[in-house]
Amino acid sequence: MDSEIKIVAGRSNPDIALKIARATHRELSEVTIRNFSDGEIWVKYEENVRGVDLYIVQSTYAPADNLLELLMLIDAAKRASARRITAVIPYFGYARQDRKDQPRVAITAKLVANLLVEAGANRVVTMDLHTPQLQGFFDIPLDHLYASTVTVGVLQQLGLQNLAVAAPDVGGVKTARAYAKMLGDADLVVVDKRRPKHNVAEVMNIIGEVQGKNVIMIDDLIDTGSTFVQCAEALKKAGANTIVGVCTHPVFSGTAVERITQSDAISRLYVTDTIPLTTESEKIEVISVAGLFAEAIIRTHENQSISSLFEKAVS
Repeated sequence: MDSEIKIVAGRSNPDIALKIARATHRELSEVTIRNFSDGEIWVKYEENVRGVDLYIVQSTYAPADNLLELLMLIDAAKRASARRITAVIPYFGYARQDRKDQPRVAITAKLVANLLVEAGANRVVTMDLHTPQLQGFFDIPLDHLYASTVTVGVLQQLGLQNLAVAAPDVGGVKTARAYAKMLGDADLVVVDKRRPKHNVAEVMNIIGEVQGKNVIMIDDLIDTGSTFVQCAEALKKAGANTIVGVCTHPVFSGTAVERITQSDAISRLYVTDTIPLTTESEKIEVISVAGLFAEAIIRTHENQSISSLFEKAVS
């Protein structure tokens, strides 16, 4: 491809953006982002982006300023005549609001997809959407990467035997099944829970055998941590030995880190750097997925297939 490639970073997750740029053997292009005294955002590209294949790295976790900042970076690039604009969104926020599960609510995931397209994005690269069906909300190409491509290798190094992989809810069964297959046909366990209101869950039943097993519990994101901890404690009560958690997106609102750290049921939790951690814990270890995003960017720029990056993760 003849066009130049440039990578820029918003302010939500500059660390992973820097790692991605270095993995592609490039430096981040210079962009200025400021806030007026009333909080209004202002962005400016300090380099020429005309005719450039531009990749904007920005996670869209709360507050909504992160999303607005991404939209403004896309709009500024479009008006500066970038040839192609790809939104690299390690964590796609608002993905949990993906349907009308009750009357008079917004389907915000679709709204955000529309906003990205309207702002001028030509392509989206993201990781572990809350529900893979969200790909159908976009009218532009979307590359959906899987953290399991990286995290499974770390789990294999633990050398745990007599394994079971647990999904904390029915929605996570497909992901848990893929992990179970990649970890040597481990047993599959599902925690049946009810959610009477937002951020509140009640464990009802455990489907599968965990007595005497080492359990790896998989989730796409952890918000308050209460659900994850409750599921781990239920598995421990059912006779599980070591419980290791894996979470792609460490949203970690409120006292989530403290809740996980204080839980006797969870021995270790692996998370990725799609969202930067603000609080450290001896139980939480970060696995970088920057190399995976970098490879996706290079292959996209060169018009190569990226399916080999995640073909094992969707088994």
